Amino acid sequence: MLSRLGALLQEAVGAREPSIDLLEAFVEHWKGITNYYIESTDENTPAKKTDIPWRLKQMLDILVYEEKQQAAAGEAGPCLEYLLQHKILETLCTLGKAEYPPGMRQQVLQFFSKVLAQVQHPLLHYLSVHRPVQKLLRLGGTVPGSLTEKEEVQFTTVLCSKIQQDPALLTYILEGKKTVGRKEASREATALPREAAGIKNEEQPHSKAPDRGAWGARALSTQLPAETEQPDGGTGESNLITSLIGLCKSKKGRVALKAQENLLLLVSVASQAAATYLVQSSPCCPAIVEHLCQLYQSLPSFLDPADIAALEGISWRLPSAPSDEASFPGKETLAAFLGWFDYCDHLITEAHTVVSDALAKSVAEKLFVEILQPQLLHVSEQSVLTSTALLTAMLRQLRSPALLREAVAFLLGTDQQPAAPEDSPHTLGGHLVRHCDHLSDEISIATLRLFEELLQKPHEQIIHSLILCHLEGRPYVARGSPEPESYEDTLDLEEDPYFTDGFLDSGFQPSMKPPPAPITNPDGKTAVTEIVNSFLCLVPEEAKTSAFLEETGYDTYVHDAYGLFQECRSRVAPWGWPPAPTPLDPHEPERPFFEGHFLRMLFDRISRILEQPYSLNLQVTSVLSRLALFPHPLIHEYLLDPYINLAPGCRSLFSVLVRVIGDLMQRIQRVPQFPGKLLLVRRQLMGQVPGEQLDHQTLLQGVVVLEEFCKELAAIAFVKFPPHGPHLRLSEPPEGHV
Repeated sequence: MLSRLGALLQEAVGAREPSIDLLEAFVEHWKGITNYYIESTDENTPAKKTDIPWRLKQMLDILVYEEKQQAAAGEAGPCLEYLLQHKILETLCTLGKAEYPPGMRQQVLQFFSKVLAQVQHPLLHYLSVHRPVQKLLRLGGTVPGSLTEKEEVQFTTVLCSKIQQDPALLTYILEGKKTVGRKEASREATALPREAAGIKNEEQPHSKAPDRGAWGARALSTQLPAETEQPDGGTGESNLITSLIGLCKSKKGRVALKAQENLLLLVSVASQAAATYLVQSSPCCPAIVEHLCQLYQSLPSFLDPADIAALEGISWRLPSAPSDEASFPGKETLAAFLGWFDYCDHLITEAHTVVSDALAKSVAEKLFVEILQPQLLHVSEQSVLTSTALLTAMLRQLRSPALLREAVAFLLGTDQQPAAPEDSPHTLGGHLVRHCDHLSDEISIATLRLFEELLQKPHEQIIHSLILCHLEGRPYVARGSPEPESYEDTLDLEEDPYFTDGFLDSGFQPSMKPPPAPITNPDGKTAVTEIVNSFLCLVPEEAKTSAFLEETGYDTYVHDAYGLFQECRSRVAPWGWPPAPTPLDPHEPERPFFEGHFLRMLFDRISRILEQPYSLNLQVTSVLSRLALFPHPLIHEYLLDPYINLAPGCRSLFSVLVRVIGDLMQRIQRVPQFPGKLLLVRRQLMGQVPGEQLDHQTLLQGVVVLEEFCKELAAIAFVKFPPHGPHLRLSEPPEGHV
């Protein structure tokens, strides 16, 4: 306490009496530190119990005070010149490496951080500063989980802040041994005149400052390994980047978070040159992606897709798994991977464009192509199921445009030409479409979820490659025939190829008598009320059960569809889609129409709705509903307009559903007590009664899904084209019953 009080008095006197020589005091404190190593024999006393921390604090205070007293801004004072000339930071770095006395590394890190943060004069340009900075970074990087993590992350915080202020510093901190050796002379020559002169006259210290500090440092070299070699600087060794990556892996949450924030600050440098240096001359992108791949490969070989979906919402700021979720093997590892993937996505969003593009390409190449793709195409169903669910989870978290672009190219390729029916899959997406119709229902469901997630991403190529490239030119519409003028023109069951005499004899009656003619809008489009009624009336009354339960009304679907459509419309707004289809040229010859492998798979799946598991039917209808929401006129016409005059051999969603209804009416005849069993199954699905196995349960569950799907399509048509609004203009959903 007395010594500290004396120092404060000395500083106070120094403020009033310029005769007090700051340099002499500065050198005296440095001599005190070096003398400790010469005189002390106790190797076990911690550094914090010696006078070293106090002397370092005095040296820092003198440097800060001296700078404030400098008349000319930007000039280095005698004490700072002494620090640079006598390579005090180099010596301290050596002492920190030796960890003598114990805890010395912590004191050195704190001193470096405070000097760089509090001294305003630019320091990192000097070789005698940035070289020990590089060495100190390597000390931390070589000790995973070290006791000095807190001090290390504070040190990197100061460095990243300085680089953010002056991106040119990046090369000084990240450069390697050979670069330092080549640039040493030129860098020293570029220093400010006064500092350059001071360094040049290093062997001629100020008259009031005996060269005891340099002598002390030389004396230390007989006890400690002096670090006179140049830093190595390869991508495999520790530097600021690898040090930050190492700290990001810390088990201490605050340390890891601060390190991630520092790395984010580093990659978001505004300078083009600094960003290019980060990409081309540093291990930045490889190190970040390597950790991502290591986390992925540490996951269990099998994870339940439901468990993966349960961890939705993992953030890099809160990467730990929610404690309220059920535990399962690999939960913490999965949370760590998804948290780091979210962090990579955030880095790509915030980074300079040069860094962003390079990092996104690295993720695509190392994780998607080299690791994920072989698993997605593996013969093992377990491998396919787990990797598909993990890719879906990654897509759900993905926000950055650059990484989304790479993910779309990885899945769908870059060729957007329509495929032919006989074409074999030439992209990963083509193979995944086949997985949607896999023998394993679990794989089919998981892959359908993947495509549903993909359809919600703001990238036009997704919907174009899967759907629009096949619908362009409207080849599904019959050429040379007028638009239908009456409802019967498009619903003539006797002439419909999907209906047979047996079906007509089965007693099928539409649930509402068709009106004599459809109402049309001034633009020639069928009125939305006709479209809505077509879907609502498609399922016959004897196959409907929702009227017996209040929770399943059409109103709920309208409300939900309105929110989903608003979200979809805002997402695709920048793509400049036309409001209406291009009119057909009646003289243009018909060309073969193929709906594409994706729609063909969905239509095939929906045609088997009465014989597929309930969970699979839910996923198929969910994907089709997502597609129907897109506000593109061709998608609306092909999926939601029952009145289009289809070209020969073509099918639409409505025609597929009509055929399913025909199949249903034949099956109903073979199920005794069909209405009662159907109502019981609906109540089971809603959890109102205990579940029990029934005969024809798959059929009955399929009927329930079919009824709800038709109501959902009707609601989507309603919110896309409200009856009291102009074409493609959306009004608020109606209150109460629709």
